[in-house]
Amino acid sequence: MAIESTYHRILSPVLRDWISTTEEHSTPVGLLACQREPLLRQLDATIVTSALSSPPPPAKGKNTKKAVLAPTISPGEICLEVSLSDTVIFPEGGGQPSDTGIIQTSDGTVWTVLQAKRHGGQAIHYVRVHDGNVDGALLAFTPGAKVKVELDRAGFDRRYDHMSLHTSQHLLSALLETRLQLPTLSWSLTSYPAPCYVEIPRGMTVEEVTMIQEEANRLVLEGRQIHVEVEELNQESRKPVERLESGRAVGRGLPEDYTGGVNRVVHIDGVDRNPCCGTHLPSLNNLQLFILPHTDTLSRSSTTVARLNFLAGPRLIAHLVSTHTYLTSTAAILSCGTPNVPERVSQVVDDRRNATKRIEEAELELAKYIAADLAREMQGVDTIFKKHIHRTDDSGTVLPFLTAISSAFSEAVAKSGIQVPYLVILSSSPSAQMATNTNVVFILGSDDRRVKEVGGALKAKLGVKGGGKGLKWSGKFTGVWKNGREDVAVDDILGSVL
Repeated sequence: MAIESTYHRILSPVLRDWISTTEEHSTPVGLLACQREPLLRQLDATIVTSALSSPPPPAKGKNTKKAVLAPTISPGEICLEVSLSDTVIFPEGGGQPSDTGIIQTSDGTVWTVLQAKRHGGQAIHYVRVHDGNVDGALLAFTPGAKVKVELDRAGFDRRYDHMSLHTSQHLLSALLETRLQLPTLSWSLTSYPAPCYVEIPRGMTVEEVTMIQEEANRLVLEGRQIHVEVEELNQESRKPVERLESGRAVGRGLPEDYTGGVNRVVHIDGVDRNPCCGTHLPSLNNLQLFILPHTDTLSRSSTTVARLNFLAGPRLIAHLVSTHTYLTSTAAILSCGTPNVPERVSQVVDDRRNATKRIEEAELELAKYIAADLAREMQGVDTIFKKHIHRTDDSGTVLPFLTAISSAFSEAVAKSGIQVPYLVILSSSPSAQMATNTNVVFILGSDDRRVKEVGGALKAKLGVKGGGKGLKWSGKFTGVWKNGREDVAVDDILGSVL
């Protein structure tokens, strides 16, 4: 095939015999049809082995979350592990997640391939068993049977997205290293449609990002060709992957558990050559790399690295579409054209800031009036002054407002010269009667013992969570505040204080 001679170049003639079409053996990872012809969607193949899958239980006490949303097999899912003479379904590797696809058996039944993995040097397909009929599935996947393995529409879209980004990463890493001497420490092919990223030893300036992006897209415009060279792996000259002192792999090399015997190198003409088992586009044509013009700095235990985000291919188009949708929606809300959105947003932020300031000033003035009323009520009281004030407030500044009342009241009492001990409970709840409401309680007093006593009683009777120090105590509880229930409980607590 044309693509075989121009894209996939076999340097060791012995490898041609390793490409299988029969049940005698599987084509090793490194020579798979998906790696020889990355745009191939279907292939006639022969079943080599099949067995009931026994997936290992999830690891305990360990975060197994990955940045990549790889296809997973649900707990209790019954699958077969199937090896084929060859396949168009890529098994995860090289930082590239597994493909998904289908296998059609000789009776016309279509079986879903949930994922594919590399076991040593062999590609294993995890095939969902229909209706739990294991015996029927094993019969359908008898070794030697002929099948058609295929990337369906969803599977090919997933593959093309992965190829575009994987090839872009090779191009980006090569330019970072040759132009700025910035090696790629790691990279992540993230879940669609999020940007992917490479990690590098330091942050980059906007000018550096622009320079790398312009250079990358110049090579795209030139349509630089990509080809793969494969040769028999020399185990004696095989080099381990370079690692940092922390144990983190940063070099280029084959996985330590790879036993396929194939050394595969991806070439971008005149730009890069890199050992890799992933699938790549035959050329840079129409790739169009876009680098987000900033880097995120990450601090780890022993090193500091920067993360450079990028997009390409279908994911770049999806990003542009969603960004345009957000922009036009924002423009409609602000009643302006899209070019005027930044100016209008800035104006709205300034207006909001000024409005917030006016509200704060009004609340402070209101707090002084409430405090003055409390101070007037204290006049003529001979024993302890006890008072509960409940307010309905839907703002997001409830606690600051209650704190302002407390401060203003303390000042008013100090100025009046009143020596009567006092204990005041301020409470606030939203106007909506909902079980998810957050209600706020604030206690202020002239004696820290009484404040602490009331705080403890609120915790016990109303389930308030909070605390305080000295003459002030604050807390919150979730639920509906009812005047005939919570108000009565607070009044009872106040009444019990001596």
